[in-house]
Amino acid sequence: MATEVDTWTSAPKADGVFSLDDNLAEADHPYSVDDDLLNEAEVNGNWTPQEKALHEARLKAKAKRRLRKSSSRNSTSESLSESGELAGSDPNSPKGKVNTNDRKSRTGKGRGLPKKGGAGGKGVWGAAGMVYEDEEPDMRDPNYDESAQGDTVYATVVPEIDEKELENMVNPIVQEYFEHGDTREVQMLLKELNLGQHKYEFSSLAVSLSLEGKASHRELTSRLLSDLSGKVLSQSEMARAFDKILKELPDLILDTPEAPQMLGQFVARAIADHVLPMSFLDCYKGKVDCEHARVALDRAEVLLTMKREMVRLDNVWGVGGGQRPVKHLVKEMNLLLKEYLISGDVAEAEHCLRDLEVPHFHHELVYEAVVMVLESKEEATASRVMIKLLQSFWKTGLITVDQMNRGFQRVYNELPEISLDVPHAHSIMETFVDLCYQEAVITKQLRDACPSRGRKRFVSEGDGGVIKN
Repeated sequence: MATEVDTWTSAPKADGVFSLDDNLAEADHPYSVDDDLLNEAEVNGNWTPQEKALHEARLKAKAKRRLRKSSSRNSTSESLSESGELAGSDPNSPKGKVNTNDRKSRTGKGRGLPKKGGAGGKGVWGAAGMVYEDEEPDMRDPNYDESAQGDTVYATVVPEIDEKELENMVNPIVQEYFEHGDTREVQMLLKELNLGQHKYEFSSLAVSLSLEGKASHRELTSRLLSDLSGKVLSQSEMARAFDKILKELPDLILDTPEAPQMLGQFVARAIADHVLPMSFLDCYKGKVDCEHARVALDRAEVLLTMKREMVRLDNVWGVGGGQRPVKHLVKEMNLLLKEYLISGDVAEAEHCLRDLEVPHFHHELVYEAVVMVLESKEEATASRVMIKLLQSFWKTGLITVDQMNRGFQRVYNELPEISLDVPHAHSIMETFVDLCYQEAVITKQLRDACPSRGRKRFVSEGDGGVIKN
């Protein structure tokens, strides 16, 4: 076999076949033949433009290869460790094989050190033992978050209400307060509003609205001013509010002719409740030109100078509606009916009943009216007058069907007890019920429900005491 190898190596070369020795020679001396030819052409001065361009390209390629080799040698020498092994190489890997997980640059460029000192890359927190210092946030940073800087305090800024919007905001609050009567809710609503310099105008608007309402509304307004004083409004702001109302009295009289007297009662009640200072009236003595304002101030001064036994300022408006005790309401209705029997004025009786503001208690008026007829000495006169009154209340709707039925039914239930004091109560009741039905005051069912006592009598003794119907 050795003979065959030698024969093959010593055999003549065929055309187009290159030997291994020729390739190695060309690798060690690249472009050697061409360079000689080019040098001869350069000496002779016979270069063509193509040959000249080719020569320049080859020179540039040589320069690049030399630069690459020199940089590779420098990086290799710097990366050698003290033990003589390559830095970053795996000891278990074959010689010359570079670890693929090494973070060194393998492009042949740079110093051959790990990137970012071994502290960079995805999912890396930094070099071991590295301590990060607090950095001041940059407000110009697009990712700057103001809420994440320190203890941020958030506050709701409510804009101050304009004077034009004040009335529209306050009117619903006051009207709703007249329905529920809860002063705490009003305080909460006022704290949510930023009234600013116009805070005192809430009191003036509340008083103005109550002047157009009922006595119970004025009582609620006085209580509201007393509860707001010192918590939401000061005495100086209250005084400023009443001063504004005194100046607006000429306009208030157009809608409420009794406004001066009512305002005087408001002032007296406010001073008694320590809402206004005691020197409030002294500030206006001899300084008021408006006639209506003088009437209001005089009314307040009279109420304050009267003895407590004669008038109680805490009840200057009376007790409104269902807040009154039942005994007081019964007494008021009895007084109303007695005055009506004397005067016969139906309109006045209707006005007094409406002022009581107890529509749920009108059945008491019906009950008292029927009992008054039963106990009256002049049955016919009392029946005629009371029927006229009940008929008027029925037509105007002041007394409803339910209240009318409840009043008569109460009399029906108590008729046995009433008959102890009034022996003829059953007969009088039957007559009165029939007249009321004829005048369309009560319904047929209510008339038929009237109890009647059977008229039983004993015949002569000859009949053996047999009872005849």
